[in-house]
Amino acid sequence: MNWPEGITARPMEKGDVEAWAALTAAQEKVDQEGENFSAEDLAEQLDRPNLDLPRNSITLWADGRMIGYGMAHVAPSVVDVDRVHVGGTIHPEWRRRGLGTTLMHWLIQRAGELHAATHPDFPGQVGVGAASNNVSATSLLESLGFKAERFFFDMRRPLDQPVPEAAIADGLRLTSYDPAYEEALRLAHFEAFSDHWGWTPPTPELWRSRNVGSRAFRGGQSYLVLDGETVAAYVNGYEWEADTEVTGIRELYIGQVGTRRAYRGRGLARGTIAKVLAEAAQAGYQRAALGVDADNPTGALGLYENLGFTTHNQFTSYALPIPSDV
Repeated sequence: MNWPEGITARPMEKGDVEAWAALTAAQEKVDQEGENFSAEDLAEQLDRPNLDLPRNSITLWADGRMIGYGMAHVAPSVVDVDRVHVGGTIHPEWRRRGLGTTLMHWLIQRAGELHAATHPDFPGQVGVGAASNNVSATSLLESLGFKAERFFFDMRRPLDQPVPEAAIADGLRLTSYDPAYEEALRLAHFEAFSDHWGWTPPTPELWRSRNVGSRAFRGGQSYLVLDGETVAAYVNGYEWEADTEVTGIRELYIGQVGTRRAYRGRGLARGTIAKVLAEAAQAGYQRAALGVDADNPTGALGLYENLGFTTHNQFTSYALPIPSDV
């Protein structure tokens, strides 16, 4: 790619996390997507398995500052479509100079190369998400031929409101997360999400790094429904301290809610979320938040609304087909 004079491009390095954190903070002030990360949070992302930084990332620098970055992620397995997810941003002070377009061309090209090298026998797509209130990002994606494929709601609920009572069925036990159930939780999650759009099972190592092994995971605010030693349902809670520093609001993010198929229709998700909300309020959290697929097959959107969550923002998943001859 041809970058303007004065801009240097190179792959992301682990020592770049402070500069990366400064870039994402500047982005959030303008884009208001509701995501704040510390340098430690970003360092954790760079340590995740299967992330080939030298080949799958790019950073842009000017006057000693990181003014842009891009990253591509390939799934370890494919169910229906090989969705190569990409993401990145340009510093608000450097926008409207064509840098975002050039960065997206780099990411599209790299996604095509990854698809050809990993899962060429499946249809390929470049996937990227954008908040509905980020008009510049959505306009850029649409100008490059991306089409909206799926819609997601970012929902919030203040914790100073009463939590509806919801009992767990007799014979089942509701308990806070115990590391002894880590593998049982992973298996329950894989089964619960196997019928969700875009789901591809990660490796156990990647799943752990994103879930119970994440520095944001809060085991004391996560709950399991047990049938003997089987995890029948679960709710995983997370806390990003960088968010609290920026917003002044201590928020518990409900990252995963799942119920094994044989246990659906018994109110287990409702009962577990109600427990999580009540305990979070007692622990000093001021707000709960979560994200949900607007077309979730289990009716999760209605459940969350019934528990007092309201939509704060909408995110769109965009897709661009990768030509079969790439």
